Amino acid sequence: MVRLVLVLGDQLSPNLSALRSADKATDVIIMAEALGEASYVRHHPKKIALIFAAMRKFAAQLRAEGWQVRYSKLDDEDAPQTLNEALLQGAEAVGATEVICTEAGEWRVIDALAELPLTVTTLPDDRFLSSNQEFESWAEGRKQLRMEYFYRDMRRKTGLLMEGDQPAGGQWNYDHDNRKAPPKSVEVEGPLRFEPDAVMREVLDLVAARFGENFGTLEPFWFATDAKQAQAHLDHWIATGLAGFGDYQDAMLLGQPHLYHAHIGLYLNIGLLDPLEVCQAVEKAWKEELAPLNAVEGFIRQVIGWREYIRGIYFLQGRDYVARNDLGHSRDLPASFWGQKTWMACIEAAVGQTRDEAYAHHIQRLMITGNFALLAGIDPYQVHEWYLAVYADAFEWVEAPNVIGMSQFADGGIVASKPYVSSGNYIDKMSNYCKSCSYKVKQKTGPDACPFNLLYWHFLDRHSEKFSANPRMGNMYRVWDRMAEDRRAQVLSDADNWLAKLDAGEVV
Repeated sequence: MVRLVLVLGDQLSPNLSALRSADKATDVIIMAEALGEASYVRHHPKKIALIFAAMRKFAAQLRAEGWQVRYSKLDDEDAPQTLNEALLQGAEAVGATEVICTEAGEWRVIDALAELPLTVTTLPDDRFLSSNQEFESWAEGRKQLRMEYFYRDMRRKTGLLMEGDQPAGGQWNYDHDNRKAPPKSVEVEGPLRFEPDAVMREVLDLVAARFGENFGTLEPFWFATDAKQAQAHLDHWIATGLAGFGDYQDAMLLGQPHLYHAHIGLYLNIGLLDPLEVCQAVEKAWKEELAPLNAVEGFIRQVIGWREYIRGIYFLQGRDYVARNDLGHSRDLPASFWGQKTWMACIEAAVGQTRDEAYAHHIQRLMITGNFALLAGIDPYQVHEWYLAVYADAFEWVEAPNVIGMSQFADGGIVASKPYVSSGNYIDKMSNYCKSCSYKVKQKTGPDACPFNLLYWHFLDRHSEKFSANPRMGNMYRVWDRMAEDRRAQVLSDADNWLAKLDAGEVV
């Protein structure tokens, strides 16, 4: 009996559970560049091009290994519009009634596959180190689901950076060493770049024709699009960037979009790299004294701690998670997030980099665009859709908890113990953005005051009932309460005026 084996665009791994359970002699693999998947949000053109090219190369690899593959290109004459349509076409063509698949990473896809009039066998995605069931067991009975404790369990489970039953160096977490201000010069050349080959060139032409109006610059395109290239990228970063990653992972510099960051989230999230193998390679660099412990621990924490934890939160919280709005924010996403003019140098830098690279590192996302959206009271669902659309590494399982939970506090504190908000002082400390800004970061009131300074206190004031008793925010409220009454009134009035201009569509 012929069965169909569905391989999704973020499942490009030879050890995929669906492939391990299939019979190469009889089963048929289904892969499709379905328009529905490419357009459910207005994805960055680089993101679409990355996935399509990587899918085409993976399909060719599977064929070379002896698999039967039915692959649908977006511009095929009978191209399916959805994954379900691709499976139904395949079922009719080969006489199949059963589908094997690895669990998808988005509720949207899981629910669509459940509607198929075929027998669907869904297998766990064991490319992750913690299964959904393991995370549920870890979370059961806990009042707070803090990543730090989950991360320690993952260290014990994997043995990474462990010396017996103790953490290497005597500490679990070296985050306090990883917050240095930007360096005066960056002594790395950045990520390894790849010239488009024939497959990539064909995809770039297709994406330019079909998605050229989407937000984002398509070329130059330099991403890795197969496992060999992704591994070369990783090796290059370990040799050149890892040693400086820890110290400067929170820093931001104009003209330096990558600094010492690995830029591998997109390769991990579509399956070109294996997370445990990546972490083992980074740990090996530490053992060989090629990188300090604070850099290696900080990186491994992001992969086996934060990445796994975020996925666990997504499936634990369920389908309605992306609709949560605990703070009741309703302002529309500003036009500056789509590249329209703004006088705010930090927003202009972060959005411009996002447009050109389909990438921004975690502090640019959390403390520039995310911080602004939270302070300004932007509708978290609109913020969620923006992040999902504009970043090459964004899939809902990883993006939604980072945005709805960590960035926007819309889940009421499941992910974060306090809102991640700051005034302009933090941005000035961790970047050189403020030096070229039209606003004055040291100015607290008036037309030239940094909007982050105004909005910071405006946010705290309007949500004081909710956060004033939060032990991590007590100092903030004590400063606000000690401020002279007329000063507080001026700050709030200036913030209201600034937000009114934003709502009116003025350049701010």
